[in-house]
Amino acid sequence: MSSDSLAGRLLVATPLLVDPNFHRTVVLMLQHDEEGTLGVVLNRPSREAVADHLPDWKDRVTDPGLVNYGGPVDPEVAIGLSLTQDGEDTGVPGLSIVDLSSEPPPKGPSVQIYSGYAGWGAGQLESELASGSWYVVQAAPDDPFAEPTGMWSRVLRRQAGHLAIVSTFPDDPSLN
Repeated sequence: MSSDSLAGRLLVATPLLVDPNFHRTVVLMLQHDEEGTLGVVLNRPSREAVADHLPDWKDRVTDPGLVNYGGPVDPEVAIGLSLTQDGEDTGVPGLSIVDLSSEPPPKGPSVQIYSGYAGWGAGQLESELASGSWYVVQAAPDDPFAEPTGMWSRVLRRQAGHLAIVSTFPDDPSLN
């Protein structure tokens, strides 16, 4: 990974980002290089059971055993993340991408599964960053396993300076 790669970082939607696909999302960046830019939305659980889609993995996922919405691109693609060194590098030390096409190991850390991903065309993410749509912050290995409800505020609150204050920004400022 190049030094300017965002892989392993979090994109946190600013209050200015009103696109319903990304409003108040936290996106873990998995790839950001000349081949492409993609990540998974960490705070959009679905109602889909892992057992319905990847039954071999149902006993390895975290409770409540649901697939998470990873983003609007290719919803039939499943991406698994685990606190292990055995998979593909994510840019976050101790967090790996799991090969969900293989047999799950009988024991080991839990897996969080995402359906689809967030992707950006050449220069698109850089344009969104320049327009103030995203904050870029450091990811923690356990971010994919944290409670998705309230994640946007919690991730911002753990930042220094003005981002901690932004964590209190109301959903609808007109009601303030």
